[in-house]
Amino acid sequence: MAATPPLPPFPATSTKSLKLSHSPLLLSSKNRSNFITSCEIRRSFENHRNWTIEHFSNMNNRDSIHSNNSNSFSSSLVSATASQLPMKNSKKVVLFYSAETKSLAYNIASESDAIELRSISWGKFPDGFPNIFIPNAQGIRGQHVAFLASFSSPAVIFEQIPVIYALPKLFVASFTLVLPFFPTGTSERMEDEGDIATAFTLARLLSNIPISRGGPTSLVTFDIHALQERFYFGDNILPCFESGIPLLKRRLQDLPDSDNISIAFPDDGAWKRFHKQLQHFPTVVCAKVREGDKRIVRIKEGEPKGRHIVIVDDLVQSGGTLIECQKVLAAHGASKISAYVTHGIFPNKSWERFGHDNGGNPESAFTYFWITDSCPLTVKEVMHRPPFEVLSLASSISASLQI
Repeated sequence: MAATPPLPPFPATSTKSLKLSHSPLLLSSKNRSNFITSCEIRRSFENHRNWTIEHFSNMNNRDSIHSNNSNSFSSSLVSATASQLPMKNSKKVVLFYSAETKSLAYNIASESDAIELRSISWGKFPDGFPNIFIPNAQGIRGQHVAFLASFSSPAVIFEQIPVIYALPKLFVASFTLVLPFFPTGTSERMEDEGDIATAFTLARLLSNIPISRGGPTSLVTFDIHALQERFYFGDNILPCFESGIPLLKRRLQDLPDSDNISIAFPDDGAWKRFHKQLQHFPTVVCAKVREGDKRIVRIKEGEPKGRHIVIVDDLVQSGGTLIECQKVLAAHGASKISAYVTHGIFPNKSWERFGHDNGGNPESAFTYFWITDSCPLTVKEVMHRPPFEVLSLASSISASLQI
């Protein structure tokens, strides 16, 4: 390599900034392809041989830097986190979305320049059946493609399935289906002859998505209801099971009483799903017991007195269990009661049952009720309505598309 010419001297009476772009510096790393795209260097004029890096950006190498000439300088690097120093190129992904998930899709795209949004024409024939068109379908050949789905009703499932089956066959490099909420999760039991486990049926339907050029479809879903449902999927699909709990943990850290938080699980099922992710919090475990013809909630273990209790579960529908759990926790001295569920379903506007406590009355209202945007129709209804707060899955989904 040719020697780098010495840097020109600066006047001793002033300081001057020098911009280097792709400068031929030797990097003390085994990977010489990593480089600094921009750095600002200021020279100390008391000692012309002493240089200090005061600012740098978009740096792909964290090792020390040495000049290859007689005027070599010692460098003092500002420490940076891994998020500030991307270690590899992001995978470019074309993201399609359903009509319901448009808002979430835009939030996902805002998380990364590597995600390109593409729309689909969702029409209907006069008889009501879907009339769907993918514009510029040839333009996605050889690209990594994803589809953001929402299965909020049988009708929208039917219109999205043809798209999900068609996209992998358009000569794409890989295909990922993002289904934040697996809707039939609570219908997984066959207790009597004639019961239909629709969770298994939907899993089998998704397992038959055609294979793309890159191999089986990847399925990204969050906090599936029953642990055994992960085994319902066939070998032609690769399920990636994510969780919304990290979003909750970050939100709890920001609360003014974060040091007084206890987690309550409304039943053993919720404890099994989430206790390992929340094990650094004091916990309260509730249980449903039968008294005569009634099923009531009791505290199985833990002490809620004087604590801000956050009830955690995977989903809520009518909200009856959460309300019964709230009452027993308040009766045992909880100072505040909040709730978190990944999937706020709330059929028939059952979210209206949950009021805001305005700083008191834990026996009848909630301080916070956190949900994610996995159910877009619910988000539209509860947005800006205390006690509800929406924790977006956008960053988690964006990260999962890079796997």
